[in-house]
Amino acid sequence: MEHHVMQADYVIVGAGSAGCAMAYRLAEAGRSVLVIEHGGTDAGPFIQMPGALSYPMNMRRYDWGYQTEPEPHLGGRVLATPRGKVIGGSSSINGMIYVRGHARDFDTWAEMGADGWGYADVLPYYKRLEDWHDGGHGGVASWRGRGGPLHVTRGSRVNPLTRAFVEAGRQAGYPVTGDYNGEQQEGFGPFDMTVWKGQRWSAANAYLKPALKRENCDLIRAFARRVVIEEGRAVGVEISRGGRIETIRAEREVILAASSLNSPKLLMLSGVGPAAHLAEHGIPVVADRAGVGQNLQDHLELYIQAAASRPVSLYSYWNLFGKAYVGARWLLTRTGPGASNQFESAAFIRSAAGVDYPDIQYHFLPIAIRYDGKASAEGHGFQAHTGPMRSPSRGSVTLRSANPEDAPVIRFNYMAHEKDWADFRTAIRLTREIFAQKAFAPFYKHEIQPGKDVRTDDELNGFIREHVESAYHPCGTAKMGRRTDPHAVVDPEARVIGVDNLRLADSSVFPQITNGNLNAPSIMVGEKAADHILGRAPLPPENSEPWIHPDWRGSQR
Repeated sequence: MEHHVMQADYVIVGAGSAGCAMAYRLAEAGRSVLVIEHGGTDAGPFIQMPGALSYPMNMRRYDWGYQTEPEPHLGGRVLATPRGKVIGGSSSINGMIYVRGHARDFDTWAEMGADGWGYADVLPYYKRLEDWHDGGHGGVASWRGRGGPLHVTRGSRVNPLTRAFVEAGRQAGYPVTGDYNGEQQEGFGPFDMTVWKGQRWSAANAYLKPALKRENCDLIRAFARRVVIEEGRAVGVEISRGGRIETIRAEREVILAASSLNSPKLLMLSGVGPAAHLAEHGIPVVADRAGVGQNLQDHLELYIQAAASRPVSLYSYWNLFGKAYVGARWLLTRTGPGASNQFESAAFIRSAAGVDYPDIQYHFLPIAIRYDGKASAEGHGFQAHTGPMRSPSRGSVTLRSANPEDAPVIRFNYMAHEKDWADFRTAIRLTREIFAQKAFAPFYKHEIQPGKDVRTDDELNGFIREHVESAYHPCGTAKMGRRTDPHAVVDPEARVIGVDNLRLADSSVFPQITNGNLNAPSIMVGEKAADHILGRAPLPPENSEPWIHPDWRGSQR
């Protein structure tokens, strides 16, 4: 659908998690909205079938195809850095895992200068965006939202391995939690996922498609080249489509929501960023902001894999007939293994006494498989994805050139601190202890990786260096903070400091990475930013006290 009048009150760059939420809220408030998205349609089973999640992430059609520079602390490995290039953005290619983050994460944001973004401030926005269906698995409804655009459900948990994982955690002395997104994150329990009636419930399905049904919201398929800034004010976005370069005018504001890799890139191409870096590329400086593209953070994870002694894993479906059955059943009924992302049990634990809230996450999967969808040679098995939540390492996103077509230079600087290595070794050892509990005795055959001979710190470090993978949670490259903070890029109302009528709201603005997967906090940022953009008073804070382990100082579990 194309209009010849290329202007609107608000022009949003990026139809991802935050962009879709803002488009919906601004259109609902009667403002005219144009959303620019380079990617195409999300139609088809590869995206909409939850069980097919390993496919879209590895399809050029749906992914920007970015990769890191050689990572110095990982022996020069180059890691894939997928970002969704499709409506719904990364919410259309992700693992559909829904984690709000820990209450302490947001209180830390506020302490770091994101005033008005403490847990009490963001909780009402999480409730507003959710339509939570607990499926009778426990959890307290008062912490959750009903009737919001984003359906959040739970898997069937019929696989015995899924239940064994939680029971093993309990046997190892950890708490069990009915809802890690509610009062108590710490512990073992069921995973939430953005799936509804067997279908991926992306930001496109939840927000963008309903918004586009309104007269005042349109989607433009185009590549955003830069923000047009005149006399210190953002007035539009320069795009290319069909071989032509055009400008889309914004009557009120331009809003960047193009990901933590593309939003800082667009800022720098538009003259907002570290002055010396812009000068290197001959870009005139509009606002010298040292923090643009800095403070890049991510989660890394390892797959700790075990072979199963009984044919209980999803490996039964890992053949042509099995996949055909799963696919056909899903296409016809939206049920069966294809209707779940298969991440149905989770855990958040603390690595040591003296850590006040969880710093290790587990995704449990009842099959031994690689992230690119290749099954382990051992056949039946299971695995826990595990890694630390708060790495001290920081990286950067910088320009390769002044040409908007060039991919940004992405350097995570993974594992740059000794603490990263110690935390990962701890995670491996704690996982082995969980897999050794009675609950797994009927199923556990032997360890596939790291392998029983990998024991010493040096051996574990070698395994980590070779096998650690990104969990694909990049964030932090345009951090939110006070206007007096030289490293802040946006203020607490998501306004880009130094340019009028320009905002940025996506995972770039996180001052510090949150616990767990980033889709939920990214959508929440879009929801809350929409109120700031509309000049509304934020939703009243809710002072619910989250659970913190009563003996966190003296006990690891």
